[in-house]
Amino acid sequence: MRAFRAVTAGAVAATVAVAAGCGGGADTAQPHTRPLMVGLAFDVGGRGDRSFNDAAAAGIDEALRNMRGMRVKEVPAERGEPAGRKVERVRALAKAGYDPVIAVGESYAPALRLVAPRFPHTRFAILDDPAVSGPNVTNLLFAEEQGSFLMGAAAAMTSRTGDVGFVGGERSAPARRLEAGYVQGVKHVNRRARIRIAYVGGHHDLGGAENPERAHGAARRMCRAGSDVIYQVDAASGAGVFRAAKEAGVWAIGSGHDHALSADPAVRGAILTSMVKRLDVAVYDYLADVEDGTVTSGPVTYDLKLGGVDYSLTGGHIKGIQPRLEQLKQEIIHGRFKVSPG
Repeated sequence: MRAFRAVTAGAVAATVAVAAGCGGGADTAQPHTRPLMVGLAFDVGGRGDRSFNDAAAAGIDEALRNMRGMRVKEVPAERGEPAGRKVERVRALAKAGYDPVIAVGESYAPALRLVAPRFPHTRFAILDDPAVSGPNVTNLLFAEEQGSFLMGAAAAMTSRTGDVGFVGGERSAPARRLEAGYVQGVKHVNRRARIRIAYVGGHHDLGGAENPERAHGAARRMCRAGSDVIYQVDAASGAGVFRAAKEAGVWAIGSGHDHALSADPAVRGAILTSMVKRLDVAVYDYLADVEDGTVTSGPVTYDLKLGGVDYSLTGGHIKGIQPRLEQLKQEIIHGRFKVSPG
């Protein structure tokens, strides 16, 4: 384990102490004598998506403020692009001399498997994918299931009907972990609760992550069936869930970052809370490790204990249940019970 590093990130107005752990991989550290040239390959939506990409971008922005001379090249994914485009994007960054190269999201795993071995002196990091590996690859992971457990608990404590919903975009591994944690949190509070689950896209279906209208329809059907709290977990599609909740007069829960600060002002009042996933901290911490020559390959997991996931308080809607949520959070941190990732 590395020593704790305090980070103030623009995505969330908080100072969080985190630790990066050695995942058992080979040491990829190299003496660093010049300013970092960072390549950042975004997932679909890119900077400005008000979700996953923006959270990663906040870590880059914080690094730019603190690391002298650092240069960054950002390249977004395109909706519906062929898989080979990601390979070309990552290869182009490495070939141009960017080191490290950070890939946002598990959809870049095939690209890193192909490209990383061909550039053994370039450091690569991938957010949210544990499978791709190599002596120069760091996996920045999050215990989403722990944060989602708290969202499920909040939903069950708030619901008056005992009927809650979950709307995902693509059927990705992170989305499945979010679903698993949410279901466990709901059932921990109310074993008799009904949980309605819908996905608006398939595995690696970028249309699922970028289809607020389809998500709006799924959430609206849940509202009509009796759900009065709905958790959305996938990028821009979540905007449709917020709109449906506002129209129906029910609660929505966000994921990834504090949506009550970033969503359309017209729907913010319908957002009960959000599961905050600190991609900003992971990205900043990784860059700091590269800069000081201590970066390692393999997995680094950010959980509740390390401040990698948490819940938001914006809007004051969960004041009445916050003591219970905090109790559950501490029970998880101290190992009194374990949240399964699925």
